[in-house]
Amino acid sequence: MGIFDFLKGEFIDVIHWTDDTRDTMVMRFEREGHAIKYGAKLTVREGQAAVFVHEGQLADVFTPGLYMLETNNMPVMTTLQHWDHGFQSPFKSEIYFVATTRFNDLKWGTKNPIMCRDPEFGPVRLRAFGTYSVRVVDPARFLTEIVGTDGEFTMDEISYQIRNIIVQEFSRAIASSGIPVLDMAANTADLGKLVAAEIGPVVAEYGLSIPELYVENISLPPAVEQAMDKRTQMGIIGDLGRYTQFKAAEAMEAAATTPNSGMGAGLGMGMGMAMAQQMGQTLHQAQSPAAAGQTSGPWGARPAPAASQAPAQAAPMAPPPPPVEHVWHIAENGQTSGPYSKARMGRMAQEGQLTRDTHVWTPGQDGWMRAGDVTELAQLFTILPPPPPPPPPADS
Repeated sequence: MGIFDFLKGEFIDVIHWTDDTRDTMVMRFEREGHAIKYGAKLTVREGQAAVFVHEGQLADVFTPGLYMLETNNMPVMTTLQHWDHGFQSPFKSEIYFVATTRFNDLKWGTKNPIMCRDPEFGPVRLRAFGTYSVRVVDPARFLTEIVGTDGEFTMDEISYQIRNIIVQEFSRAIASSGIPVLDMAANTADLGKLVAAEIGPVVAEYGLSIPELYVENISLPPAVEQAMDKRTQMGIIGDLGRYTQFKAAEAMEAAATTPNSGMGAGLGMGMGMAMAQQMGQTLHQAQSPAAAGQTSGPWGARPAPAASQAPAQAAPMAPPPPPVEHVWHIAENGQTSGPYSKARMGRMAQEGQLTRDTHVWTPGQDGWMRAGDVTELAQLFTILPPPPPPPPPADS
């Protein structure tokens, strides 16, 4: 290569950056030796910023536009000013392109449940997740605090730290909000704005901002959600008795139609026996002389007597219900004891702990009564002689 080709290469220099990965936040412009030539053109596109670092120190930040790097007061030195070094400038500069557009659809979520005190359910554990967006608002601070000398910095390298900040602020905000769990779905937008406002000062120290934060879902533990689903089902069912009968009929039908099912065979056998018994009763009634309107006698079949003349057969009466056994309470010296069964009251009467004058009470009785005045208890004292009659008055 001739000297003119070399000089031509030294005079022509275009510095720019294009990216289609959509996750690169910072890219360092790579040039051999990091030497920037005099008169170079710097192109900064919309959604970008260019940061100049000269001799290890941050020199300037360029916003979108076209710049000619030819002024003497710029913190760059050109190779053409140093012929004695053979076009090798001892002053090195670096250019970092920073993406200032929004990085959208970033995920966040609670790794562990958040303990909250719900006004309706009491202590509950909540999980939440959503999306957020990040934007670089201060390229110089972002480069100084986060990127450093990294030649290529992507969103994945800072997203984990931002997620931790979001979860921390969200946990604090939701625990102090006092919003019931059942009403949180109607307040997710307000919760997102509240958390984004609390996160703003923290991420601003990194040169970032959170333009948007969305809470997509707030969920309870699976066991609690299943209990709530059952409660909802009970409200929809209404009449539990009719629902139970309906489900039992469905189970019988499903078992009867299931092939090679022992339960289905048993149900089918039971239904068949019930049908056979019903058919047998029908045939017996149809073949009996009384069913045909005739009665048999020594002279053959004759018409049956009229219904009014036929003796009516009384239906068997059901036995009466067993008597209800009462339990008794005893009042002595202003204190009550019990309840005691009647057998226990009998033993107490034999031992002298229960007398005719002892006040007793049983559910359904109107106030306290003397044991001797209660018919059911009076018989307990028949084995004991009644108190002696008072002596007759003395003759005057």
